[in-house]
Amino acid sequence: MRRCWTAWNWNGWRATPVNTAKQTFVERRGKLELTDVTFYDDAHLMKVIEKIVSRVGRRIDETSPMVDARLPDGSRVNAIIPPSAIDGPLLSIRRFAVNPLQVANLVELKSLTPPMAQLLQALAHAKVNVLVSGGTGSGKTTLLNILSGFIPESERVVTIEDAAELQLRQPHVLRLETRPPNIEGKGEITQRALVRNALRMRPDRIILGEVRGGEALDMLNAMNTGHEGSLTTIHANTPRDALTRLENMVSMAGLNLPPKAIRQQISSAITVIVQASRLTDGRRKIVSIQEITGMEGEIINMQEIFTFQRTGVAQDGTVNGHFRATGVYPKFAERLRVFGVGLPDETYDPAKRFDV
Repeated sequence: MRRCWTAWNWNGWRATPVNTAKQTFVERRGKLELTDVTFYDDAHLMKVIEKIVSRVGRRIDETSPMVDARLPDGSRVNAIIPPSAIDGPLLSIRRFAVNPLQVANLVELKSLTPPMAQLLQALAHAKVNVLVSGGTGSGKTTLLNILSGFIPESERVVTIEDAAELQLRQPHVLRLETRPPNIEGKGEITQRALVRNALRMRPDRIILGEVRGGEALDMLNAMNTGHEGSLTTIHANTPRDALTRLENMVSMAGLNLPPKAIRQQISSAITVIVQASRLTDGRRKIVSIQEITGMEGEIINMQEIFTFQRTGVAQDGTVNGHFRATGVYPKFAERLRVFGVGLPDETYDPAKRFDV
């Protein structure tokens, strides 16, 4: 196999998907590109996959044809082989940056504006519960890592992830990771079990890498019972879709709560939703910051604080647009002031536009 190099994209990953022995892609500037790198045959690729997964104490064969694991250097690897993969072995590797991106890097890359960056930092300092929403590859984990970096060093933080990706630099961080069942189907440790255990570890904040199921209810309970400033991410295309998905996940906890009770729990636990998106040109941007303001009847009310508005597409495929504040003065502004991180009123001035 020829050696291949990839370029970092803004979310800190460099990805290498291998579609059988005949095709290898790399991610450059947020887009997958076909390379001339190939393996000799499927047996060669299988040998590479087996060597990779054996290093982390896992196995892959016909009885267990899928593996999702974290390598010692923090890289994420996913492999699936026949009979589940019809055309041959498939391998995906995503490597996280050794030096994670900081908020200044995102401002420089025009993924957000300086006022938006100041707001996110203030939200973390003021212990506001934040939900980061976005699609696959939109940069949710990188954004979560940046928000986590604003947490004061004096606080005790517990992180819970399927595969450890967060790179917090604070001295008092406790990292927990799920475990899949073994070949006999035993020994599984779920995110929900880890969230419940984390509540017994006296954390100031809990950071859940991504909410996917019934652990959503336990996370909301934690946010409502003294663990303010907790953070998590969710797969969704819009903030409203994120609330719908979160409601569905809470119902998976098996408590048969009425929809209105679930929505009340969500509206009281989460204050801000940050929406990340990967545009058609491959660039990642924070396209919306919205505040949950409470309930009206059975509907969760939200108001948008910052938005990214697309205005067109250039001839080279680059998406044109601008960031701006909506002019809405958020309810959480008073909380920011109480915590000593209040922002000036001009932060929310809709007349200021940042073109990209």
